[in-house]
Amino acid sequence: MAAALAALDEGRTPERPVFREAVRALLATLADRVPGRSVEVRVPPYGAVQCIPGPRHTRGTPPNVVELDPTTWLELATGRLSWADAVAEGRVRVSGVRTDLSAHLPLRPNDQSP
Repeated sequence: MAAALAALDEGRTPERPVFREAVRALLATLADRVPGRSVEVRVPPYGAVQCIPGPRHTRGTPPNVVELDPTTWLELATGRLSWADAVAEGRVRVSGVRTDLSAHLPLRPNDQSP
């Protein structure tokens, strides 16, 4: 993850495998810390997870979806960008009433609470 963040800090796009691994690791951390199946967080082309307790979705497009690009996801998950700023800047696309992730971000390394 450090390599991906260093590349972004330098204004470069991280190498694809580095970017993919960082995105997936942070998505897995979110799913571990806030288990559930009521919200799907999508970071194309690298991954998606379901999280947040609540009504479970089983078929078709979930009613609660958060979609964002890999750079925005890394910035949000590491605290370099706030949820409010990302939404205001149009960097996050949300649908559904359960899609506010601000209580769960950033993903601090030693914080095990949802």
